[in-house]
Amino acid sequence: MDSASAPPAVSRQAWSVLAVSTLAFTVCFMVWMMFGVIGIPLKKQLGLNATEFGLLTAMPVLSGSLVRVPLGIWTDRYGGRIVMTILMAVTVPAIWLMAYATQYWQFLVIGLFVGLAGGSFSVGTPYVARWFPKSRQGMAMGVYGAGNSGSAVNKFLAPALLVVGGWALVPQVYAAILAGTVVLFWMFSSHDPRHLVASNVRFVDQLKALKDPRVLKYCQYYSIVFGGYVALALWMVQYYVGEYGLDIRVAALLAACFSLPGGVLRAIGGVLSDKYGAHKVTWWVMWVSWICLFLLSYPQTDFTIATINGPRTFHIGLNVYTFTALMGVLGVAFAFGKASVFKYIGDDYPDNIGAISGIVGLAGGLGGFVLPIMFGALLDMTGVRSSAFMLLYGVVWVSLIWMYWTEVRHTDLMGSTLAKKA
Repeated sequence: MDSASAPPAVSRQAWSVLAVSTLAFTVCFMVWMMFGVIGIPLKKQLGLNATEFGLLTAMPVLSGSLVRVPLGIWTDRYGGRIVMTILMAVTVPAIWLMAYATQYWQFLVIGLFVGLAGGSFSVGTPYVARWFPKSRQGMAMGVYGAGNSGSAVNKFLAPALLVVGGWALVPQVYAAILAGTVVLFWMFSSHDPRHLVASNVRFVDQLKALKDPRVLKYCQYYSIVFGGYVALALWMVQYYVGEYGLDIRVAALLAACFSLPGGVLRAIGGVLSDKYGAHKVTWWVMWVSWICLFLLSYPQTDFTIATINGPRTFHIGLNVYTFTALMGVLGVAFAFGKASVFKYIGDDYPDNIGAISGIVGLAGGLGGFVLPIMFGALLDMTGVRSSAFMLLYGVVWVSLIWMYWTEVRHTDLMGSTLAKKA
């Protein structure tokens, strides 16, 4: 391979920034998803219905989403190192205080402050991307985004802590872990003034980017691949407990079969997006998600038919093994989709990654806030647990139709055959 075709060199400093930023994001995401596990004993303790439970789990997602745009702008202006450090540091006290809450409203308010940790995505994405050449930014953002696996870490760690010391031990341990992460991040991260973007753009002015149809489209994509991921990561433990009658520890372990690939494999999605392009990866992600959600939507059903030997009753429904396998495939698809959407942003808005990623991240996060509440409302209204997947199935349909009319009609996804015929 000659020097002209060799990939651009990446400094050790860049790899160090990527590694410690990914660690920080993993811990932040673990904290952000805390209610997905401790919400189950709290639901029983506080006597919550499904809608109230959905609101409880979604409160951190709301604040973590709303701060994403300003955090992206501040990262462009001041640098990711200082913004990430301050963000994690101010979240620690709120996590610790949660152990002393006793009323539903107290959990909701504290959840808003804990949710600030979720804004770390809009800090780290532009921060790590600017340390890498454009040809490798998809990989860098994908590796950083693999910190979504903090959701799976939460499902392994929180149930064990619940058994040892009850739900109150979880926020105490998480606060200590995040405090240690603040120190590690500051020690091993770096700042490069050349990465700063001079800007006097206000928050309101930045939202004007939503007038760009491409930004709206990427928001829609991300609302399913990230918003859907967050919502299901919060919802799945109680789903397993209610649908299949599993112990919370077993339920959390099986739920991690969705959360873990949905986070870790994001890095592979970034590499694939660099190689094949964001469009092709996103198109196939939507189709795989659509098929999985169609199968997951079918409720447990008993029906009786008349036969020559009299009435016969049949049962149709997914057993726990098939359900978990489909959730695993869906998690992989969402992981690839999260990376490919941000590859779109890196390609289309190279000089404004922080702000645009903040807007798209806001849309994805709001999806993660609204969906659990809608899951709970649908469950309370219909009594059908799989109604959550029916809702997601409809959202994916919207993305597929939008993508077809704006992109696929003008793009050959199956090689050069169609182009030659044309």
